[in-house]
This record gives sequence, C-alpha cells and structure tokens, in this order.
Amino acid sequence: MGVRLNTIEVLKQYFGYDSFRNGQESIINAILEGRDTLAVMPTGAGKSICYQVPALMLPGVTLVISPLISLMQDQVKSLNENGIHAAYINSSLSDSQISRALEAAAKGTYKIIYVAPERLESSEFIRFASQVQISMVTVDEAHCISQWGQDFRPSYLKIIDFVGSLSKRPILSAFTATATEEVKNDIACILNLRNPHVVVTGFDRENLYYQVENIRRKADFIVSYIEKHPKDSGIIYCSTRKNVDSLHELLFTRGVPVTKYHAGLDSETRKKNQEDFIYDRAPVIVATNAFGMGIDKSNVRYVIHYNMPQSMENYYQEAGRAGRDGEPSTCILLFSAQDIMINKFLLERKDFSGVEPEDIELIRQRDGKRLQVMEGYCRTTGCLRNYILSYFGEKTGAPCDHCGNCHREYREVDMTSEAKSVINCVFETKGRYGLNIVLGILLGAKRARLREIKAETYKTYGVLKEKNEAELRLLISQMILDGYLYQTEDRYSVLKMGNIAPLKDESTRVILRMYEEKEPSRKPKSAKRKSTDSLTSAGYELFEKLRALRLAIAREESLPPYIVFSDKTLIDMCVKRPQDHAGMLKVNGVGAAKYEKYGQRFLDEIGAFVLQHPEAVTSIPEDGNSEK
Repeated sequence: MGVRLNTIEVLKQYFGYDSFRNGQESIINAILEGRDTLAVMPTGAGKSICYQVPALMLPGVTLVISPLISLMQDQVKSLNENGIHAAYINSSLSDSQISRALEAAAKGTYKIIYVAPERLESSEFIRFASQVQISMVTVDEAHCISQWGQDFRPSYLKIIDFVGSLSKRPILSAFTATATEEVKNDIACILNLRNPHVVVTGFDRENLYYQVENIRRKADFIVSYIEKHPKDSGIIYCSTRKNVDSLHELLFTRGVPVTKYHAGLDSETRKKNQEDFIYDRAPVIVATNAFGMGIDKSNVRYVIHYNMPQSMENYYQEAGRAGRDGEPSTCILLFSAQDIMINKFLLERKDFSGVEPEDIELIRQRDGKRLQVMEGYCRTTGCLRNYILSYFGEKTGAPCDHCGNCHREYREVDMTSEAKSVINCVFETKGRYGLNIVLGILLGAKRARLREIKAETYKTYGVLKEKNEAELRLLISQMILDGYLYQTEDRYSVLKMGNIAPLKDESTRVILRMYEEKEPSRKPKSAKRKSTDSLTSAGYELFEKLRALRLAIAREESLPPYIVFSDKTLIDMCVKRPQDHAGMLKVNGVGAAKYEKYGQRFLDEIGAFVLQHPEAVTSIPEDGNSEK
C-alpha cells in the first residue's frame, strides 16, 4: 500500500474506524517520527492499533514480541481478515512450517510478524533477521521484562541481545496494561529506550462495575448470577484446579453451557475448551489464572473471581477481560478470609527458576506487599474504583458512584476506644506478631499458639472479647490504611506501630463504616449506557438476525464471531441500516477488506428486514429522534 495514505486513512481502510481513541494518535505519530515509545494503556484501550497502523506505513517488517500463543493466533487471524498480511512464529508450528513462514517473510509477504521471545535465539531466526529490513520491534506485555512486575519472564531478557545483534537498530515500542511507576521505569531502562515518548492513558475502565462480596456460599452466588444473566458470556476464575473442576461440574449439571481450563488438562482438551469459549459454543468458562492472557474476546460481560487474586496487577488484568468492546460489564470478587491462606500457600511454592538468588527474598517481600494491597481492596469500605486507580498512581477524585461499595448502605460506628486497645496490644507485643495473633490476644482466644507465648499474661488479653473477629479485622485494616499501623513485607508479616500521634489528640476519632452483608439486588446507579439501549424492539429483532448471520459466517470461516464483526459494529448497522457499499463503510468497524468478504451478506439481511418491516423504527437515540 506504500505510504501514500495518512494515519486516519489507514485506520479507516483497514480497521473501519473514523477516529483514534485517547492516546493512540500521539503514540503512532511518535513511532512514525522514529522515536522509541512506551505506552501504558488499559485492556480494551486499543494498544494493538498503536503498532499495527505504523507497521503498515513503515518501509520494512515489524516484529511483535509476545509470550502468548493464543494472542498471536488471534491477532494474526484478525489482521488477515482486515486485509493485512501477518504471520506468527512460535512453538505451535512445526520446524518446516516455521521455515516456510520465514522464507515467505524474507520475500516481503508479511508486514507484521509475531514471535515468541524464545525464538529470538534460534540460528534460523537470527539469519532471517539479518536478511530483512526490520523497521520496528514491538514488545507486547512489556511488564514481563521486569522482575519487579507481577509476571516476570526471563525469556524477555533475550530481546535486548537480539536488538543489539541487528546491523541497524530499529524503533522500539513497548506496551503494557499493568505497570506501576517502578515497573514502567524498569521497562524503559532494561530495554534501553532512547528518549522514549511515554504515554499513560489512565487506568480507569469506565464501563466496568467493580464489586466485592464477602460471602461463604460462593457457588450459590455464581449459580444465581448466571441464572439472572443466561445470555451473557463470562469468565469465572478460581485459584485451584480442584475449585475449577467442582464449580464446572456444578454449573454443567445445572444446564449452563460451560467449559473449563487449567494446567491439569491435556493440551488438546485445553485448546478445544478455549475455542469453545471463544467461538461462543460455551459462553461461560471456569478457569485458573493460566487462562485468558491474550484472549481478545470482546463480548465478555462479566468476570467473577471465586478466590482473591495474589495482586492488584493480576486482578486488574483478569477483571479487565470483561467489556473489551466498551460495553457495560461487571467484575465481581468473592472474598473470604481463607483466600489469604490459599494465596500465601501458593506464594511460598512459587517457582523462582531463572531468578538470581539474592533477588528471591526481595521478590518474596514484594509479593507479600501485593497480597496485603489485595486484601485491603477486599476489605475497604471506600470506593473500589478509586482504590484501584490510587494503587497505580493515578489521582482520584470523588467516589465513582459506579461500584459495589458506592452503592452500599453503610452505618458509621465510632471505634476510637477499640483502636486504642489495638495500639496498646501491638505496643505490648513489641511488634513481634502478625494479625492473627494480635486478634487472638484482643479476643481472648483459647489457642495453643497463644498459650505458647503466654498471651494470657498481657494486659490487653481479652479486652475486646465482646467484639466479633470480622469487625476487628475491618478495624485493623482501616488503621493500616490510616497509617496508625503497618504490616511488614516479609513472608511472615507482623503488625507494627505506625504514626499514632494523631490518636493522642482527644478530638481524633476512628470511624468505621459498616454494612449488613446481603446479596445485591439493586441495579447500579449512573451505569454507563449500553449501545443496545438505543435499540427498539424492532432494532433488537434486527440485531439478533445479524448475530445469527455472523455466527453462520464464523462457522463457515472457522473464526471467532467477534473477528467477523463485533457486537458494537452490528448495533451500529441496526442504527444506520446501510443500503449500499458507501453506507456500509460508514458503519463503525467496517473496513474495505471486511466489506469485500462479508458486506453484501449483511446488506442483504438488512434489506430483507426493511422490506419485511417497512415502517419499523429500529433505534431511538438519547435526543429522542427516532431512526427508521
């Protein structure tokens, strides 16, 4: 196609969009100017467009380094559907398939090649790289290069040597959805980015509704939720394979179209189950966190965590697989105190192969701190969205009025006296014990461990025996947030005194916000408007016909339905009801290649509907002006 088209024209012709999203254009322009780039953008913000558009406009080949076979396959399918020649090189291909792909790439067949980091060391790939013009190397999931990130992969360090081995240094671009300030700086430093253009578009996913439920009967909650949302696609994450298997069995016996995914299944079964989910044959999947990296399914309406994840980075990434199409979606975390013990058990058995011995203890401390942050999220009574944004270093304002905590009815309880008793207990124990021991002392519990440390001799033993443990856990969590206490970050964290000076002022109060736990029944206030909200009953009827056509095409082409067209694109067809080629190209998400393949069939379906319902009104926008 050459460089005759400008960025907007490339976006429209190949991807079917009329304008860029927040941050995309500045990233693309920086790359086209030859600048290294680092972008931190939330899931669903359109990171791939940021390197795919310039890849089409730069003279040579763009290499996209990704650890995720499923993402590579998904992206390459999608690019080829859009009329862009792309390929991937990873362990899912045989040696002969890899040789053929590299041979075609050397002849200029592909503009974009996805490659696993392990392949960068192979002599065949190095020989290929020396024969072609590599204009850009893009590092996807760039947080994997930092051992301070939540998902460090030693294979990512191979990227540095590979780039250094090239006769001419290409533009480097790096993308991630989850990076604290420390990890962001680490990425730039390790990759040796030169005067990089750094873009952080923000971590707020406005279409996601966050909710934490502190309940025991988790399976009952999930069954009830799915029964209320039978047509929705969703992911349910569990910490253990055992939980995946039992929950999958329960849902299956209840008639839910469900599949499952964990490392205990053989590779063929995992592949089949993943495809059943992606192709909407089984719209619900129960999985461990081994599932989902690189899954680009756009119509996931809910993500439920059966257990608390090990870090906010993990939670943000996993919950962020909901609502990639920008439509309102729900992220629910089901929390119980046992989740903390499960995660501590799993972290103690973490694999540290490839990590320098002197770094292991420091990483353990950071893992412990991340777990504390995650527990804080589960116990906070404040705005959940603000908690997430604050963790990632983003300034927060008023509560969002669009999360579970903002929609709870709280009562305020003065716990100043009890807070001082907690301080006295931590002082008396000289900061030697963890949360459970401190709670046991305050409650006057009869445990062997407490007898062993002669807890009954402490002045604070049993001083709060009239309180319940859940209440005191909430109080201590609040005191940690307020800075009166802190937990050490080592493997066996202990409670220590923080800044207690404000408590010496008689006017200082420690107020705990409490609520009665119950199943949420009310609808979220100020929820983001769904695209389908503009459709009338006739519009819904047309939408379902277009969905059925999309599914038929997807099966013919062996493609996931969302790669043919997203729900958002189908809804825009219902609103605009195009009648010809020009009209169809005005639909959001319909590019030239997609029109050539599928456009006429959708025009015929829309035309048949209009012929059958000539007076039908299919949409009424917010301004009230109806469209036929």
